Amino acid sequence: MFSPSTKAAWWLATFFSVFVTGEMPIQAEVKPEFLQALENHTVTQGRDVHFTCVVNHLSNYRVAWIKSDTKAILAIHTNMVALNPRLSVTYNNHNTWKLHVSNVQANDSGTYMCQVNTDPMKSQMGHLSVVIPPDIIDTLTEGSSAQEGGSIRLTCSATGVPPPTVMWRRENNKPIVFRYDGGKERKVVDSYRGQSLELSHVQRTDMGAYYCIASNGIPPTVSRRYHVEVHFVPQVKVTSQLVGAPLGSDVELQCLIEASPKAMNSWYREDALVSDKLAENPKLRVKEAILNEYSLWMNLSIKSLGPSDFGTYVCASVNALGKMESQVSLHRLELSMNGYGAEAPMVSGAEWQRARNLLSRARPAASHAQQYFLTPHIPPQIYALFITVLRYVHTF
Repeated sequence: MFSPSTKAAWWLATFFSVFVTGEMPIQAEVKPEFLQALENHTVTQGRDVHFTCVVNHLSNYRVAWIKSDTKAILAIHTNMVALNPRLSVTYNNHNTWKLHVSNVQANDSGTYMCQVNTDPMKSQMGHLSVVIPPDIIDTLTEGSSAQEGGSIRLTCSATGVPPPTVMWRRENNKPIVFRYDGGKERKVVDSYRGQSLELSHVQRTDMGAYYCIASNGIPPTVSRRYHVEVHFVPQVKVTSQLVGAPLGSDVELQCLIEASPKAMNSWYREDALVSDKLAENPKLRVKEAILNEYSLWMNLSIKSLGPSDFGTYVCASVNALGKMESQVSLHRLELSMNGYGAEAPMVSGAEWQRARNLLSRARPAASHAQQYFLTPHIPPQIYALFITVLRYVHTF
C-alpha cells in the first residue's frame, strides 16, 4: 500500500504529464509478493495440519499448491487437482490461501510449494514431517522355553518414525543374567538394549516375564510381555527325614518342591506308595504355598495322632521330564510318668510359657519342685513332663 505523501506525489506528476503531453502516463504493473514465509510442520500421524500462503497484488495471477518431491499439482486457486479426499484449499477472498491436510499419514511427509504463475514464477516452500508413535510388530516368539542349560532367544521388532529404541526388562525389576559356557555368570544387568535378547546356559532362576519396551520420543511408549520357561526334572526335599511325636499330638510334615513344566504333586503312605493317593480324611490336610513359578511348599498336617498314623510318608512330584520323591519317617515318642522315655518331645515357646504360668499358680506343696524346675538350666522337655504330672495331681 502507498502512503498519503506518495499518492500525492503520484497525482501531481500525473497532472503535469497530462498538461504537457496531453496523454495519461502508463502505470507500472505491481508484481505479486509474499507477505510471510511458508511454515514448516512436524505432526503426529493421524492429526490435521495446514499451510498458509499470503500473497498481495495477485491481480490476474493464480496461486497453485504443489508437492515438490513428486512434482504433483495439488490445487489451483480453490480448485482441487489431486484426487485425495484428505486435501482441501480455503481462500479468505482477500490474500490468504490455506492448504489443509487431514488425518496426516506417513506418505504426506515432504516439501509443499505455494506458487504464483508469474514470469518468472514465484514460489515459497514449507516442509511437513510426519512422526509415528512406536509399534511392536506381531511376530512369533522364538525359543521362549528350553531345558535347563539350554539357550533362549527373544526377538522384538518395532516400527515408528523416528525409528524406536528397544529395551528389555524383567518383571519386578529382576536382573537379566548373561552366562559363560559352563553356566558361570558373565554379566548381570537391569536392562538390555537391542531387538534380540539371547540367554545361554539358562537356569531356573531365569524363568519369568520379560518385557520388550519400544520408545522414540513420540508418546505413547509401548511394550510387550514374553514369558520364559526353563524345564527340569522335579526336585523334592523334605525338611526332616525323621520326625517324632507323641500319641494324640498334631504334626506337620514339610516338603519343598521345584519343578517345570508344571508337575503333579502328592503325599503318599507307605502302603499306597505307587498307586493310591491319600484318601480324603479329616485328620489329614495338604496345604500348598507357592514361592515362585517353579517352587512351592507342600505340607501335610496330621491331627490327633493315632497308632495307625505312624510310619513312612512320601512326598512325590512328577512332570513330563521325570519323577522325584523324598521320604519322612514318622515315629512315636514314648513318655513315662517319671519323665524318662525312649525320647523326649520338643515343646514350643508358647507351651514353655504356659508351663511357667501354671507353676506360678501351683499349690504350696509344689513350691519346692517349682523352684527347681524354673531354674534356667532345666531343659524344656522336662518342663513338659512335669506339667503332665502336675496337672494329674492337681485334678485330685
